[in-house]
Amino acid sequence: MQHAGAARFAYNWALADRIERFKRNEGKAKFTSAIEQHKLLNSLKVAQFPWMYEVSKCAPQEALRDCERAYRNFWRGRKQGQDIGFPKFKKKGQHDSFRLTGSVHVAEHGVVLPRIGRIRTKEGTEKFRGRILSATVSRETDRWFCSLTVEVERAKPLTVVGEAVGIDLGIKIFAVLSNGEHFESPKPLKRKMKKLKRLSRQVSRKKKGSRNRKKANLCVTRLNRSIRNIRKDFLHKASTSVAKSHGIVCIEDLAVKNMVQNHHLAQSISDAGWAEFRRMLAYKCSWYGSELRVIDRFAPSSKTCSVCGEVNHSLALADRTWVCENCGTLHDRDDNASLNILSLGLGTGSHRPEPHPTKIGCNACGDPLTKRRSKKQEASSPVFLHEVVCNE
Repeated sequence: MQHAGAARFAYNWALADRIERFKRNEGKAKFTSAIEQHKLLNSLKVAQFPWMYEVSKCAPQEALRDCERAYRNFWRGRKQGQDIGFPKFKKKGQHDSFRLTGSVHVAEHGVVLPRIGRIRTKEGTEKFRGRILSATVSRETDRWFCSLTVEVERAKPLTVVGEAVGIDLGIKIFAVLSNGEHFESPKPLKRKMKKLKRLSRQVSRKKKGSRNRKKANLCVTRLNRSIRNIRKDFLHKASTSVAKSHGIVCIEDLAVKNMVQNHHLAQSISDAGWAEFRRMLAYKCSWYGSELRVIDRFAPSSKTCSVCGEVNHSLALADRTWVCENCGTLHDRDDNASLNILSLGLGTGSHRPEPHPTKIGCNACGDPLTKRRSKKQEASSPVFLHEVVCNE
């Protein structure tokens, strides 16, 4: 906690110093580097902040660098017309964290940090490999986590041998693939909304500043952490399964920031985690040797017939199935969109691919496992992502 407090103090002190410099220069931004601010802070330590000698010098140093980065990003974004908020002062108890560099080592079931010493970890560190650059210690609710930045040499991945696939993201069904595979979203926020409301009411009924209010707040933050972990776990498993099983992955360039402006769908879209899924796919495809192709967000993938290419301009958001007026084909909205996304990603005409074995990812290591469906199953119902046991 001392290191987190020192890092928070250094960040707030640096931000206040930058704001004061800006005001003294009558509106003209006066930039200073983190190194200059660190020299100034060191000169004030002996007389004003002697307690900072009790913590590692890396904690305030890295906080000053974070402040400089946030401050420069704001002005750079303002010049480029981007909506980047001004850095905010940090508050105790919210996002407590600090970063350490230098002599960081990994021990058996533990990590050794400067000035702190050996800290026991819940996870084993026997398989740890790489050169440690820094360690970031952060607090989530009532738990502390240590994240290590490691430099490793990653071998060039082999090209994934698998069918190309198009992915249509949705709310009712998280992802529909052009090969017939479906990923059902766990919808953790929707499932636990009733409990979250009840706990939030308990917080509002407690006296401000009391211990009972802190206990009630702890229950709310624990539930929010559980919701976040469920969503993250599902997105990791789904993205790993897709990246390892398909050579080419085609997906829409969704403007999630604009879509959440619709207050009727904002909560469901945020609960699904489309943007995070897209981010995970981007780096996992490069890891495992597959290719990610992003199509234009304005392409009418849902309204276009995947058989003849006719566009149904009257298709509404509530229409889950529709019949093409040109060729008479009955389409499921999501399945049809995934086929069109695949065709646009490959740059070919609309066509319906032949049925393929369904790829299911291992929940432990993410390796693709093949499970063939019967003709009756292929004609009647989609395949959902089930938990399987890895042979390894």
